[in-house]
Amino acid sequence: MDAGAPPSTLRSAPTLETERLVLRHWQAADWDAYYPIIADDETMRYVGGSGIGREDGWRRWLASIGSWQISGFGGWAVTRKGDGAVIGMCGIFHGWRAIDGGFEPDPELGYIFGKDGRGKGLAHEACRAALDWLDAEHGVPIWAIIEAGNAPSKRLATKLGFENLGPRMYGEEPIDVWRRPAPRG
Repeated sequence: MDAGAPPSTLRSAPTLETERLVLRHWQAADWDAYYPIIADDETMRYVGGSGIGREDGWRRWLASIGSWQISGFGGWAVTRKGDGAVIGMCGIFHGWRAIDGGFEPDPELGYIFGKDGRGKGLAHEACRAALDWLDAEHGVPIWAIIEAGNAPSKRLATKLGFENLGPRMYGEEPIDVWRRPAPRG
């Protein structure tokens, strides 16, 4: 399926389970758990530099949810097995970013984990599940952008099979662009 083409049917996020996590469609009650994660300056230092305000965060969250309807992929609520706590998000989306050279119509991978979800391999677990799903459902290449100083995300991208293509201009700032090829058939 062409990643830029809309799916034949409207849908929501499928539920994906890993050893320690459940990735699922967002629910209205999740906002109160997710917003403090994206409002935190430390969490967001490599995703725009600082925490996101409630209004902007709400719009981004809704875009992540609504992307499933338009693109056939989008964001998942990442929850801990056992207690069901929302610890972050993992998503496959179109950013339509103004990056020198661009990469659309292929999607982009993104993730954000709160303090409780970092340093434990949970981002790898969640992203691996999302990428396995993407490979099975869409079979397309995927991109990621990572700020130069974000060593943990660079290590994760390498583990997930992304190749660093080097810096490109994103507005007025350079950003490292990473690419993972489509699975071989």
